[in-house]
Amino acid sequence: MSKQQELIARLTAAFKPHFLVVENESHMHSSGRGANSHFKIVLVSEHFDGLSKVARHRKLYQFLAEDLAQGIHALALHLYTKEEWLQREETTPKSTNCVGVGH
Repeated sequence: MSKQQELIARLTAAFKPHFLVVENESHMHSSGRGANSHFKIVLVSEHFDGLSKVARHRKLYQFLAEDLAQGIHALALHLYTKEEWLQREETTPKSTNCVGVGH
């Protein structure tokens, strides 16, 4: 199972998402940290109801603390309640390229 598949399985079990996308964006970065170093997570869950954006991020960082200690260098987190998600016009936020890519 790839790291991306593992993250999907664990996030699904823990957060029972309404919507979930996990993208391995390591290829977009020039950090030299490897193929499983940068991930974008778009997660819509009722577990975020009543939580501020900062509290949601803390919750995910705590959940993924071991992964961050063992090779994941960066996470782009887009965390929504179901109500917030349904009010959005775009489905998956776009990512920015690393400054060092292509230079």
